[in-house]
Amino acid sequence: MNLSEKLHKKVFSQVGQAADRLGRECYVVGGYVRDLLLERPSKDIDFVTVGSGIEVAREVARGIKGSHLSVFRNFGTAQVKSRWVELEFVGARKESYHRESRKPIVEDGTLDDDLARRDFTINAMAACVNAGRFGEVIDRYNGLDDLRDGLIRTPLDPDITFSDDPLRMMRAIRFATQLDFRIVDETFKAISRNASRIKIISRERVMDELMKIMKSPRPSLGWILLMKSGLLKFIFPELQALKGVEIVEGIGHKDNFYHTLAVLDNVAGKSDNVWLRWAALLHDIAKPVTKRFDPKLGWTFHGHNAVGAKMVPRIFRQMKFPMNDKMKYVQKMVELHMRPIALVEEEVTDSAVRRLLFDAGDDVDDLMLLCAADITSKNADKVARYRENYELVKQKMVELEERDRIRNFQPPVDGIEIMQTFGLGQCREVGMIKERIKNAILDGEIPNETSAARELMLSYAASALGLAPLAAGGDSADK
Repeated sequence: MNLSEKLHKKVFSQVGQAADRLGRECYVVGGYVRDLLLERPSKDIDFVTVGSGIEVAREVARGIKGSHLSVFRNFGTAQVKSRWVELEFVGARKESYHRESRKPIVEDGTLDDDLARRDFTINAMAACVNAGRFGEVIDRYNGLDDLRDGLIRTPLDPDITFSDDPLRMMRAIRFATQLDFRIVDETFKAISRNASRIKIISRERVMDELMKIMKSPRPSLGWILLMKSGLLKFIFPELQALKGVEIVEGIGHKDNFYHTLAVLDNVAGKSDNVWLRWAALLHDIAKPVTKRFDPKLGWTFHGHNAVGAKMVPRIFRQMKFPMNDKMKYVQKMVELHMRPIALVEEEVTDSAVRRLLFDAGDDVDDLMLLCAADITSKNADKVARYRENYELVKQKMVELEERDRIRNFQPPVDGIEIMQTFGLGQCREVGMIKERIKNAILDGEIPNETSAARELMLSYAASALGLAPLAAGGDSADK
């Protein structure tokens, strides 16, 4: 097979000409060749040379105007970067491993040595860029066939491949998820046999693969493979705990693991927001610890939303995720995800909708998307009823927001005005007055307007707290 027509970017001929001037074989390899054949976009272009990759990179950089050369001599690699392209160069090498480390012992090698060390057959193909063989594909391990058939397999013995570098187990599942490919039985069984080896991999590397799974079109594919392979219990035991159905007195609950993945895929079908996808994955994370059986009620999970919200920071810390507004966003989604459902199940009051708008703020649309995704019952009549009520809640939210401006509102009378009005310093009474005004607006007692809020401030302060406003030029009122 020849890829000369697909290697139409000028940079490939430039690299080939540079290699020819040095008398070196040079090949574009790995993921770029795979994506070229799949007609997927790929921005990283990796080259392997037989001999020094750094020397070829220097020669390439001389020929590309405005490019910048970075040399990483300890790793034997170099990078050529310009406004338009980023190229990586390495000399062909072979590797060997110690059991307790994924850092290889590297030696110079042939092209065949280099392709043999690749993780999967679909990533073990190369295309020559030298002028005499431009576009010629080298496929020692039938990667073209596996690409055509949608298969993930290792070039060599999978037990050795995964034991040497356990991160490749995560990569197998990530590629299967992104490409919707099948991991061949021999390779998948080797993942199961070597699953515990994932413990020597840093959390950051594992979570990088999980994030790529979460950004794929159907993230559930990856999580199911992680569970079936045995990897999940090592990398995310809280999610593993959702798996299974318990039956007491003939009454069972749904499998919350598969329910969670259905919700995740529903969200993924509507939004590319990866943190909303994480919120979907974590929305029922506390169900195993809140699960109780009541002879009258059956299975209950009381408070799982609040308990789950408290679990989010610990999970983020374990996963080495950012402990910032992203974490707080996911925590809010987990804590509030039952609120729209409760409105759907019960009478939709203006007060309840106002409070939902206030508590969710600018994230209310994401929360409602999560709520809709959470409607997964097998009972078609129940789903239809829920969806009808859900649309009613959404419509009422629009009407109230237009009328009352509740989302992220600040009470029209703030703490400074309260203190100045009554001659108070910072004290409990100021907070009580602010809370009373906020609740009155949310409950629809008064409109979200300054005059109504000020009138309530004066009447509540007098009747409930015994406070009178300062007389003009007077001292603080007696309490």
